[in-house]
Amino acid sequence: MKGLKKKRRIQVIVLAAVALAASTAIIGYAMRDGINFFRSPSQVAEAPPGPAEVFRIGGLVEEGTLLRGQGETITFKVTDGGASIPVSYTGVLPDLFGEGEGMVGTGSYVDGVFRATEILARHDETYMPAEVIDALKEQGVYVDPDEAANAELPTN
Repeated sequence: MKGLKKKRRIQVIVLAAVALAASTAIIGYAMRDGINFFRSPSQVAEAPPGPAEVFRIGGLVEEGTLLRGQGETITFKVTDGGASIPVSYTGVLPDLFGEGEGMVGTGSYVDGVFRATEILARHDETYMPAEVIDALKEQGVYVDPDEAANAELPTN
């Protein structure tokens, strides 16, 4: 009787381990297309990804590069101060999207142009995604709005 309980316990543990491994594999397989890595324009310029790879790029919309073409196609360059990457997007842009503003786009890099399928802009006047801030700080371009505002205040 004692050997039967031990055998049953081992069977339950093995079955649980197999179920855990199978569920982890299924979750990983399901998420493979949903994980998009972030890259700054400098990283894309240094090591261009393949055209089949979907990733996120972020930075500031370069001044003077925002062009609205025929229909809904918009082209512009995104920069982090170290490199500029041309972006092409077909669709409606967010309301706060503009030159000199932070943005994050999802898409792929094909023939030297980032073909965006989604463009995200800040949702208020002070917000900028953490990835974009980190990329801009790395290039020495980022200025903290709070520090800039405090520097402008007169001291008594």
